[in-house]
This record gives sequence, structure tokens and C-alpha cells, in this order.
Amino acid sequence: MDELLHLACISNSHLFSPLLHPRQCPSSPSSSSSSLPSPRRPLPRAAALRCASSLLPYHPTLAPPTKPPNRNPNPSQEQEEDEVAEEESFQEKVLYLDSLGVDLLAAASAHPQLLSTPLAELRATADFLLAAGGLSGADLRRVCGMCPEVLAAGGPRALAPVFAFLVREAGVDGLPALRRALRRRPRLLVSDVASRLRPTLYFLQMLRVPHIGLRHASLLSCSVEDKLLPRLHFLQGVGFSPREARAMVRRFPQLFCYSVAGNLEPKFDFFAVEMRRSLAELREFPQFFSFSLRDRIIPRHRRCAELGVSLPLPALLKPGEDQFAARLLSCVSSSPPLRRSPLWCDRFSD
Repeated sequence: MDELLHLACISNSHLFSPLLHPRQCPSSPSSSSSSLPSPRRPLPRAAALRCASSLLPYHPTLAPPTKPPNRNPNPSQEQEEDEVAEEESFQEKVLYLDSLGVDLLAAASAHPQLLSTPLAELRATADFLLAAGGLSGADLRRVCGMCPEVLAAGGPRALAPVFAFLVREAGVDGLPALRRALRRRPRLLVSDVASRLRPTLYFLQMLRVPHIGLRHASLLSCSVEDKLLPRLHFLQGVGFSPREARAMVRRFPQLFCYSVAGNLEPKFDFFAVEMRRSLAELREFPQFFSFSLRDRIIPRHRRCAELGVSLPLPALLKPGEDQFAARLLSCVSSSPPLRRSPLWCDRFSD
């Protein structure tokens, strides 16, 4: 082995000539053969190894990849711990929503986003409603119970534009008015300002509905195309002119809240067929549609018809039971009222 290394070093002496003694370095090409070291004197083992290594191509040595330490010696145990933590978080969310009057299991089918809403976001939304809306604990439970999706609306950042619109544009003045509007119509909080609240406000202003922010802010969440216009079309369809229909909803804006098929149609049919009243009476007293057909309108009309008494619509429907009975008795036991009396009706002139 030593001789092979020695011969390799001799054949490549020009590569590692500094290893030779200065006196053995050739002075001229002619004397190179006489100046070579004797093959019987082998180079030291360390020098020979260096010479052999210089003949080999250079390859950088890479350290073998180290295997990361196993931080999860038991994956099933960690998975079980995650499942337990998730279950505890879900139970905490259920208890918190129950304290707000929301049954999560019942509301999840209609509002599945509640299941994925973090508990921290639910708490932030509730705190924002208490602070910015002036709601009490009972008010918050009412709002969340009637409209659970408000808790998953996106937190304070999503609710802040609604509050700004109600106060600055709709004219809801002060926390008492804002609290009253939210209690009555929690859906205001989940209505988009640009596509729902602002167009409805402009439509009501066009109809000249008074005191929108103070008394009728709940109408702002109604769709113009789906709810407001169909009520006007119904009034025009039964015989009122467009101007009369607008005057009726301006006098009694709650008409927009009543169902056409479930409220307006059956009451108008009874008014026109059974009561045989004129449209002028209904035009002057659109609050007729706010009374119960079965509990107030039909019983009182039939009692008056049996006694031969005809009362104006306000006198027929607005008084309480005792006052109505006393008024009916006075009409039966007395002469017909004077024309300037509020009890006067055109039928007295027949």
C-alpha cells in the first residue's frame, strides 16, 4: 500500500511539489531524473494519504438528514384530547346562547352559521349591542330570540354601519328611540344598508310618511318590491285611486306590515259584502285593518245590526268592551244622534 501511494505521488509530483524537500526540487528538465527521491525511501503515511486524496475528485460531504424528534408519541391520545376540548367548547357555546334566549339546536337548522361562529365573536356581538344599542339584558334576549342570526352577522364591524345609518340618515334620535326600534324589529340589524335600508327609506320619504325614524323605523327592513308595493297595488285594485292609496298609507303606515292574503283581503271582503260600507269610510279610517276580524269586527257589527244601530267605524271598533256596550245601549234607548255628533251615520237619514 505504501509503495502504491509513493508511486502515485511520484507520478503527480507537479501537483504537490511543495511536499518535496527544497534540495530535491529539479533545477532543470535534464536533471529531473537524478533529483527524484529514491523509491526505497517511502514518504510518510500522512503525506501519502494527502497525495492520494488530492487525486480524487472533490465531492462536498452532506450531513445525513436528521429525523425530527417524535413529539407525538401517541396520536390517538392527542386526537382524543382535541375532541374533548371541542366538545367542551360546544357545550359552553350552547349554555351561552341559552342565556341569550337562543336554542342553538333549534336554530341551527334555519341558521347553520351559528354552529361555526366562534364563542368569542358571539360575546363581542352581544357586548356591542348592549353598549351601542342601549339594550338591557332583557332586550338582548328578546332581540337574539327573535333574530338569532344577528349573533352570526359578522360582529361589531358588520353591525356598526347599521347603527350609523339609523342615527345619521333615518333620524333615529337617541338611545331610547334606537332601543325601541331594535326591540320592535331586530331584523334591522341583519339588513344590508345599501340594498335594503336606504332604498326603503327613500321610498317612504317619497310617499311623505312622517316621522320615519321616530315611529316607523321598523318599516326600513321591509323590501320595497316584495312588501311595500304589493300593499299599494291591493288598495288600488279594490277601488282606491293611487293618490287615495298613498294618503291611506301615509295616514296609517302600519298597513305595510299586514299580509295581503291573510289580513287585507278577508277584512275588505267582509267590509264590502257584509257591512256594505262605502270606500270613503275606509279611506278616512284605514286603521280598520288593524282590528281582529273574528274577535272585534264581526261580533260588534252583528250586535249593531241586530239592534238596528249603525256606528261610524271609529266608534264601532276603537272603544273597549264596556264603553262600547254603554254607547250601544245609549243609542238604542235614545233618539238618533245629531248630524254633528261623532255617532252620526248616513243611515240615520234613511
